[in-house]
Parts: sequence; C-alpha cells; structure tokens
Amino acid sequence: MEIKDKIVVIRNNRIRQIIFVTIAITCCIPALISPPIALLLGIVIAQTVGHPYLHLNQKATHILLQASVVGLGFGMQVDKALETGKTSFLLTLTFLSFTLIFGYLLGKLLKIENKTSFLIAVGTAICGGSAIAAISPVIRVQEKQLSIALGTIFTLNAAALFIFPAVGNALDLSQLQFGIWSAIAIHDTSSVVGAANKYGPEALAIATTAKLGRALWIIPVAFLAAYLFKTNGPKVKIPWFIGLFVVAMLANSYIPSFHNYQHIFTSFAKTGLTLTLFLIGCGLSRKLIIEMGIKPLLQGIILWVIISLLSLGAVLYFF
Repeated sequence: MEIKDKIVVIRNNRIRQIIFVTIAITCCIPALISPPIALLLGIVIAQTVGHPYLHLNQKATHILLQASVVGLGFGMQVDKALETGKTSFLLTLTFLSFTLIFGYLLGKLLKIENKTSFLIAVGTAICGGSAIAAISPVIRVQEKQLSIALGTIFTLNAAALFIFPAVGNALDLSQLQFGIWSAIAIHDTSSVVGAANKYGPEALAIATTAKLGRALWIIPVAFLAAYLFKTNGPKVKIPWFIGLFVVAMLANSYIPSFHNYQHIFTSFAKTGLTLTLFLIGCGLSRKLIIEMGIKPLLQGIILWVIISLLSLGAVLYFF
C-alpha cells in the first residue's frame, strides 16, 4: 500500500472514530436520546460508516449491560420483587420449556444445523445473547454458528424495542401485564428493560425482576445442553451480576441512607442501558446480517411470534 493510501485509510478511520464517539456521548444525555433511538442510531452506524471498535463491542456491551442491571436494583424493593417472582415463576417455566421443545422441532423442520438451531431456541427461551454466550462454550460451537445465532436474536431484539410498547399501548395493558409479558417474550435483558422503561416505571421494576429470574435458568439449561450434545466443555458460568442486583435491592430496601443516592444509581443505570443499546445496534453489521441466512432468521421469527402471542394471551387471562 502506498503512503497516500495509508494516509487516506488513517484519516477515514479517525473520522469514523469521531462520529462513533460523538454519537456515543450524545446517547448518554437522556433528554436528547431515548433507548429505541439509540438502538436505531447504532444500526445506522453499522450500515454506513461502520463500527471502528467492533472487536471490543461484545465485551463492552456485556460489561455495561450487567453494570446497568445492578444499578437498577437500587431502585427496587425486596417485597415487590418477591411478589413478582412468585407471580411469574410458573409462566416463565412453562414458556421456557415450550420454547426449547418447539424450537428444536422447528429447527428440524427447517433443516437448520443442530447447534445453531439450539442456540436460537435457548436465546429465545432464556435471555438472548447472554444465554447464547453462556451455552456456546458448553456445546463447543464454531464462530459462524455463534454469529448466526447472535445476529438472529439481536435483530429480533431491535424489533421488540419498538413493537412491544406500541402493542401494549394499543391493548391498554396494565403496568403489571406489560412487565410480565415483556419479561417472558423479549429475548435480551437490555431490550426488556428498554421496552419496559418506555412503558412505565412500575412495568420496568416488574420486568427487570421477572427477567432476571428467567436468566437464572441459564444454569440448568447449560447442564442439559452438555448432556444432549455429549460434550465435556468448560464449567457453566454462573451469572454473578444477578447476585449483585439482589444485593443492590436489599441495600435499597433495608438501608435508609441509600435512599439519598437512589436516583443517582438508577439514572446512571438507565444511561448505561441506552449506551448498551447503541453498542448492540453498532454490532449489527452487514456481514453479520448476511451470515444469518433466511432459515435461522425464519426459525427465530416464528418461534418469537408464537411465544409472544401465547404469553400475551396468558397474561391477559391470568392478570
């Protein structure tokens, strides 16, 4: 490569970095950018100038999301969390089991490679990208299988952030109904919290608690995956951030002095969530979308639509 060409590449990369950093900083100003808009801006960046720090995106998103969830714990009460957990436990277990079984059958029907199909079903059943990231080393997937599953789930997460609040408002769902429905039917914790935050503060508290209860199913499902695929992979990673979320909630419930700082923690958490959604959007590159292919995306859409409709019916009937 000639010196002039190298200078052009460096200059273009710097421009990309400036655009990315500028929008990322803007996403940290709640008055200017809402979570859905942040996600949309990220997708635009991915499809136009590209993500200048794509190699760091997955780790940054993972850490930022977990920190944001812990921060939200400072805005919740233990008694309400326990009530929500009892209310949503049976529904969560029922739909989780159904999703895994139906996802397996659908994957066979569409003739999708077994591990890719299983990851999509697990991501839909438990907690999206977090579940896929936890299960993938257990069943020893290839990078392409992981990328396809993540791309499918993240694409549907982006759609959920816009669709769910609109449907909730159209059906005039209560805060309780929307919180439980979004916790059961939306894949990733980030999109659950984003959609519920847009719907209302009570829905946010209910959805976050119910969703984290759903996320704990990563552990038994990981052992099931190891058995089904006959692997002796790495040890199952326990999502420790859920424990920190509980500690934050206990502090807010039983240490009065924390009430003076509650709004600071929750404000930082919501800002962190908005930035997380921007980074997720930036990760949806054209290459990832092309790699997905039509069949895995079709499996993800069918599975998600059926679970969404069935869980909505259950929520309307029981609550």
